[in-house]
Order: sequence, then C-alpha cells, then structure tokens
Amino acid sequence: MEEPAEVRIVRGQRLAEVVREDLELFGVVELEERIETLREEISRVEMQLEHKRAGRAAADALFGTRAP
Repeated sequence: MEEPAEVRIVRGQRLAEVVREDLELFGVVELEERIETLREEISRVEMQLEHKRAGRAAADALFGTRAP
C-alpha cells in the first residue's frame, strides 16, 4: 500500500488561511488576543525588513548601487 503524500504548505499559505477566518466566531477576549498577536507579528516583520534593507544598503555600498 502506498503511504499518503505529505501535504506541502506553501509559503504564506497559513497567513492567507488566517485572514479568511470568520471573526464572528471569536469572543471579545479572543479578538483582543488576536490583535496583540498580529501587532507582535507586524513588529517582527518590520524588524526583518529593516535587517534586509540594511544588508542591501551594505552590499550596494560595497559593490556599487544596483541598476534600476
């Protein structure tokens, strides 16, 4: 017998699933917790974005600016 194939999760798939959830099913406390979790995730993404921009700026300074 063949084993079932693993389901591959595509990058960003979980986020897409979360934003489609029916918020009507959540209570007030759950919604407040969700907002806090999302704020923390936004902060984490912003820090990573700044890190990548700094790396790009360092590479541009070392190798010259990239073509538009």
